Amino acid sequence: MERTGGKLDFDRWLKLASTDLSAFEALRRSTIDEVIRQAPEEQQDRLRRLQWRIDQERRRSGSPMGACIRISRMMWEQMMGEGGLVDRLHDLGSGAYSARAGRGKSAKVIPLVPGGGQRN
Repeated sequence: MERTGGKLDFDRWLKLASTDLSAFEALRRSTIDEVIRQAPEEQQDRLRRLQWRIDQERRRSGSPMGACIRISRMMWEQMMGEGGLVDRLHDLGSGAYSARAGRGKSAKVIPLVPGGGQRN
């Protein structure tokens, strides 16, 4: 990643985007891939799916500003929409999350008895 003192070198990225858009896109893609690879393995698939959604919003929009607005709406929906962060935080505070988690799949629990299930 192109960083200076632990921070993204914005001026370098801006210059690259202004002078060589294909190189900018290649660097953007490789930087995103590197960040995803550095994430914990159990989060990588989710991050790849999220990045795919972001890329689709960028592709579908007619302009960079349109892409920004579409991605902003997507983030707000994840925060404020049904089942979003605000709902989850409310559920945690009210105890509804633990009650809902208990309504999941059920199974019959069988006792394990030493000796292959045979009781003496």
